[in-house]
Amino acid sequence: MLLHVDRITRRFGGYAALNDASCEVAEGLVHALIGPNGAGKTTLFNVISGVLRPTSGRLRFQGVDYTGSRPDKVLTMGIARNFQHVRLVRGLSVLENVMIGAHARIGRGLLGNAAEFLGFAVAEKAAREKAREMLDFVGMAGKAEMQPDNLTLVDQRRLEIARALVSDPRLLLLDEPAAGMNAAELNELSALIRRTQVNGLTVLLVEHHMRLVMSVSDQITVLSAGTIIAGGPPQVIQRDPTVIAAYLGNGDELALHS
Repeated sequence: MLLHVDRITRRFGGYAALNDASCEVAEGLVHALIGPNGAGKTTLFNVISGVLRPTSGRLRFQGVDYTGSRPDKVLTMGIARNFQHVRLVRGLSVLENVMIGAHARIGRGLLGNAAEFLGFAVAEKAAREKAREMLDFVGMAGKAEMQPDNLTLVDQRRLEIARALVSDPRLLLLDEPAAGMNAAELNELSALIRRTQVNGLTVLLVEHHMRLVMSVSDQITVLSAGTIIAGGPPQVIQRDPTVIAAYLGNGDELALHS
């Protein structure tokens, strides 16, 4: 398994946003994390990516315990993410925003070798080329010199995915990437997520759009009130009475079969 989440609890004062949560993410798959509003999905994402420290429990990536590591350390290990609320740098072009993610590669891999042997100017050129490659991959090659403020919300979300991909992660965390998308854009996002698997990238996805989740996911883990209540392939999760009760019991209008 690529990622092991072992009995993670995260408390905010007396409130347990996560309670003894355990799951495993296999390499090369799209693994979705779903649940009603307030289930603890984004909290678990923040723990996995180092934004939050767990109150208890352990995290292992490629067999290495990284519990409590800082976000920059987690990124250099090979775990990259977007955010539920778009975080882009004003004043930098689309290309320059993507290059921020490329700089995480300096010190390791191709860019690290370039920086060590040929100097940082060469590494910077390689970062720019890699950033352009990722913009092309997400369908934004013609918008490299634009300002992020002039992009649609959908393109801003694509830009964040490109910035995450440019660091050459082994695991990509996507937190509600489909928010604000129409049906056609959802189809494009679905195709993009599937394309990321060509090179063996693993995707951990938090998403409310069940049609997208069910169409792209190989495995699904279900959270409710901070506790993992089910796990398995989409066709099993859709029929699980515990999962159905958790959604309906919280007044959530999401349809597992949509």
